Amino acid sequence: MGFKLFTRRKTPRTQSVDSTGRRLSAADAIAAGRRRGSVADDHVVTGAGEITTRQSIVPVALVTVLFFMWGFAYGLLDVLNKHFQETLHISAAESAGLQGAYFGAYFIGPLTYSGWIVRKFGYRWTFIVGLTVYGIGALLFWPSGMKRSFGGFCGAMFVVGSGLSTLETSANPFIATCGPPKWSELRLNLSQAFQAIGTVVAPVLASFVIFKDVHADDGNSLQSVQWVYLGIACFVFLLAIVFFFAPIPEVTDADMAAQSEQTSASTGYVDKPFRHQYTLFWGVAAQFCYVGSQVAIAGYFIHYVTEAKPSLSSADGSNLLAVAQGLFAIGRFSAALLMKIAKPRHILFVYMTGIIIFIAASIGTHGNAAIAMLSLVLFFESCIFPTIFTLSLRGLGRHTKRGASFLVASVSGGAVFPPMVGAVVDAKNTRIAMSVPLAGFLIAYSFPIYLNLFKAKELDGFTASKVGIEADSDAGSRQAELFGGKDVEVGKIEEVDSKAN
Repeated sequence: MGFKLFTRRKTPRTQSVDSTGRRLSAADAIAAGRRRGSVADDHVVTGAGEITTRQSIVPVALVTVLFFMWGFAYGLLDVLNKHFQETLHISAAESAGLQGAYFGAYFIGPLTYSGWIVRKFGYRWTFIVGLTVYGIGALLFWPSGMKRSFGGFCGAMFVVGSGLSTLETSANPFIATCGPPKWSELRLNLSQAFQAIGTVVAPVLASFVIFKDVHADDGNSLQSVQWVYLGIACFVFLLAIVFFFAPIPEVTDADMAAQSEQTSASTGYVDKPFRHQYTLFWGVAAQFCYVGSQVAIAGYFIHYVTEAKPSLSSADGSNLLAVAQGLFAIGRFSAALLMKIAKPRHILFVYMTGIIIFIAASIGTHGNAAIAMLSLVLFFESCIFPTIFTLSLRGLGRHTKRGASFLVASVSGGAVFPPMVGAVVDAKNTRIAMSVPLAGFLIAYSFPIYLNLFKAKELDGFTASKVGIEADSDAGSRQAELFGGKDVEVGKIEEVDSKAN
């Protein structure tokens, strides 16, 4: 099926015209996205590389719904970790099997089937497949709850992770590339802010609804989990139907290659083989360590809180986790706003510095101060993943989708770090165990240092790009004069044509 990681790829065609010889435009890409069941040729320019901010609003908003869905799933994962320790009588290290199953799927999917699907069939069908697999995994929670099987829950979580990793393989690069390249980091941070909202809603729902008045020895203590995931499955299957009919423009690798060529004067872009994309591979390593550390902290946050302040219950810890996730969401919105005035590489460096400072402080403090320090870590974690993701994709051109698959696969770090933290928790305590994510963050810290020292000119060239922005302002005003607001889409097609000719 073509799952090789370093295959020789056909060079995309940088010009594409319709049957009449007219150059395809962003409006053509939008129109093609409205055709149900369409499959894009990844080697052909569709015009989607020049989509304006206004044209991208609807498809980006639809895909942002997906970010909320897996934010909700991730938020429940942290609460289930502690709940299963109490209900199924397993150790902290054993409970990390949930994270191992969930994030282990991220290592397999993006580098094999989901990466192949997005390159072969495009974004729309990858969304539909990911949602379907996610729904099947959610349904598997029902028999696992009936059998009270932790292994069954891990298996179901692996299927859920497979579906979500498939969604991420398409959603992250789609948001990053659907619109002007100037605002790539801002778009992904803003969309992922709604993922953070999902992580806030999940523990609150768990505390006040799902696990309310549920006790560890209650024979029905897992029924609420079953019903929640049954509801998720129904919603996800409906969402798959919506995406079949949704207007999803296909931004092909050929579009990204053409876009990179347009900015080559200021960025110094040169088309290179995939194996020579060293910035990408550094970003993948940084993302692996960062995500592993982030997941470990979230997974043992409740454990940390109840240990730092023994008077607090697990329910109190769940509420405090919701507060910390709220800070995480606020951090994402704040970073997105800052990217209107500051360079993304600077923001990445500042927020990573904040993480290092407060995770170190959380190791040596107790009580409310310790909880506050760890909560601030979540605030500064907020923008790291989407910013590393988009900065690593800069200048990949025809390798954009393949590079995105590697970056999504690096999320599998979430399967590696939690067991290490769990082992230290069982042997020592949770505060000392925070030294494990600290080490991961220090490795990830090398990436923004590298970007600011050696890649500043190239990254700033992409940030200053006018692709998709000049078309939005110049074409928009001339269309208003020519068409009086009657048919803007037709006006865009003619406007692009006049420039092409």
